[in-house]
Amino acid sequence: MAAGVVVTCAALLLAVLAFIFLIRVDPADLAPHRSRLDQLLERRDTIYENLRDLRFEHRAGKFSEADYEDTRESLEQEAARVLAEIETLTGSAPSVTTRRVRASETK
Repeated sequence: MAAGVVVTCAALLLAVLAFIFLIRVDPADLAPHRSRLDQLLERRDTIYENLRDLRFEHRAGKFSEADYEDTRESLEQEAARVLAEIETLTGSAPSVTTRRVRASETK
């Protein structure tokens, strides 16, 4: 019986040491979780980048005028929604650009 207790304690000690020294922490667990505002800011930047790329590809002749206008309008509307949500979260007043994009949504 005493030998069983010693073996069990030794096994438990080995398991604890293995856990402490061999198991690596996932870096994602240590990273701070992104807030909704961080996600929206990243989405805004992505939309702006997509608009720049769209403009470049249109000038390069990869899009027809109608496709360019449709895609641009869609991206601008999405940008307006994201900016409005950012403004709601931060409590800031709407910017001139956002008002202009919102006005184009109502047309």
